[in-house]
Amino acid sequence: MLRYIAKRFLIMLVTILIIVTLTFILMHAIPGSPFNQERGTSEAVQANLEAHYHLDEPMYMQYLLYLKSIVTFDFGPSIKQPTSTVNDLLGRGFPISLELGLVSVIVAIISGILLGIIAALRHNGVIDYAAMAIAVLGISIPNFILATQLIQSFAVTWQILPAATWSSPKHMILPVIALATGPMAIIARLTRSSMLEVLTQDYIKMARAKGLSPWKIVFKHALKNALMPVVTILGTLLAGILTGTFVLEKIFAIPGMGKYFVESINNRDYPVIMGTTVFYSAFLIIMLFLVDIAYGILDPRIKLHKKEAE
Repeated sequence: MLRYIAKRFLIMLVTILIIVTLTFILMHAIPGSPFNQERGTSEAVQANLEAHYHLDEPMYMQYLLYLKSIVTFDFGPSIKQPTSTVNDLLGRGFPISLELGLVSVIVAIISGILLGIIAALRHNGVIDYAAMAIAVLGISIPNFILATQLIQSFAVTWQILPAATWSSPKHMILPVIALATGPMAIIARLTRSSMLEVLTQDYIKMARAKGLSPWKIVFKHALKNALMPVVTILGTLLAGILTGTFVLEKIFAIPGMGKYFVESINNRDYPVIMGTTVFYSAFLIIMLFLVDIAYGILDPRIKLHKKEAE
């Protein structure tokens, strides 16, 4: 197990290094500098600013300096917000983005599993068709389009819910619905198909023959094995939800990392762009690793043999 963890840890480090390198190359491949948009700034002042942020150094030196900042977890000051460091922006924005992402993940998992179970138990019935129709719509509609429709309906037309900011539980409802609907639909379809397969297994027939209640059969015996495909894609869904918050945060004016990240791209704020990219990459890779561990816990048949660990 320790060898497996060490191997995965090395793979995570290599993956993060590749992401850092590609981000660095792409950012510096764009012509000009972040100070070209400053009006009324002389060339001497621009040169001093570039020297202050080490943008006048050779590319390899800038790259080494940035690797050092990653190791020390000190991403330096923001170019466009010099009074704040990248760490400050992460400290302000990430908790809000994480809250939005986690609430959306919980809503997507619970609603998706329940919808899939109900559809499987009412197979080829009206409830099954209605549940799968909802799932198809959830997969087909992008979350940013759904977000605009929710704002138009619930905030503008009916004026039931607030449309923007992040100051009360009411402000969470619309962005959570917009963010959780797509993953919920995927989980519902997977749960339904997996549950239909599990319900035909011999041990389920034996449980029915013993006279166990249908809900006890489902939640005690069938659900654990039916969730295996869901657990397999949780890492991908989690990555999609957490990165999808960037767009929705901009739409709903939520002061999370999406706000700073989009503004940093528009302003070519290199430290914020690369600091956010590294932070989120590391976070998502760790989540994928934890999903692999959870997969092994849920299915005792999955073992880490010595041959696999080496």
